[in-house]
Amino acid sequence: MTDFVLAEHPHRRLNILTGDWVLVSPHRTQRPWQGQVEDIVIEQRPEYDPECYLCPGNRRAGGVNNPAYTETLAFNNDFAALKPDTPEADHMGGGLLVAKTESGICRVICFSPRHDLTLAEMTVEEIRKVVDLWTDEYRALVEDENINYVLIFENKGAVMGCSNPHPHGQIWAQHAIPCEPAKELRQMLRHYQETGRPLLQDYLSLELKLQQRIVCENSSFVVLVPYWAIWPYEVLVLPRRQVASLLEMADREKTDLADILRKITAKYDNLFRVSFPYSSGIHQAPADGKEHPDCTWHMHFYPPLLRSATVKKFMVGYEMLGGPQRDITAETSAQYLRDLSDIHYKYKEETALR
Repeated sequence: MTDFVLAEHPHRRLNILTGDWVLVSPHRTQRPWQGQVEDIVIEQRPEYDPECYLCPGNRRAGGVNNPAYTETLAFNNDFAALKPDTPEADHMGGGLLVAKTESGICRVICFSPRHDLTLAEMTVEEIRKVVDLWTDEYRALVEDENINYVLIFENKGAVMGCSNPHPHGQIWAQHAIPCEPAKELRQMLRHYQETGRPLLQDYLSLELKLQQRIVCENSSFVVLVPYWAIWPYEVLVLPRRQVASLLEMADREKTDLADILRKITAKYDNLFRVSFPYSSGIHQAPADGKEHPDCTWHMHFYPPLLRSATVKKFMVGYEMLGGPQRDITAETSAQYLRDLSDIHYKYKEETALR
């Protein structure tokens, strides 16, 4: 019988952040990436779209006019999933039909007044303004005694359900801690109680030592494909210094965060030379006013693309009924992303034409 090889034989990997498992089947795809095989029509968007409800000065779907903003913009979602004035009540149907009211606030964050940009095409200085706005919004929302968790996220691309291509994200702040952050918080607390050290700081130290899944880094942050990644080119952004939330980041770290976000999003676009879709989100400490030395700020990127700009990974069959599964190993994905330039391909082409 042959010896087990991680890169060749089927196995399960533990997600230490959630306690869940992912099935990895590297033998199914010996050459996991053949490169782009489709002709992609590059979408050309104007800097300003008079029909876009997120562009400066335009009227939103809810009837409010946007200000003529020149940098970033934040406002309450006109069709929010959560409302701050939801009446309190519990519904118990014999313990089998259970419902609890949930209150909260939903905000929209416009990254830029320009309709034709994404984070991948913005400058570090422009993205730093987004980081500052995230921080200001987080600071204001955690002051609300009814808010116990603030989730900052972005859905990029129509395939991720984004209904407007204008560069923007969202913030949902609510009374209950959502399921995914709650699982992570339990795992981080358990590790801290057992070792006296933050889980993700221990994990980062190991990844830096192994150098197998690192994608890019700077003086404050590291981007890596997590050992337990589910999505083909999933990455995790981790701080080198232990911080529990945006509020604990120094000025230099906020600039470095903007820099690392530009790097990884540009690499994504360069992979298939397309505006790369993803859902990304920031997980940080609960808004309970307590110290959380066990909790490490981090950011997830979950992109759906698999082999090309039009071949996507879907959660079907076994994954819906059994559990998540992937063929491309985390190590292979990290190598592909690591080898890509962090200078956006559009800018390279513009330079070559001059």
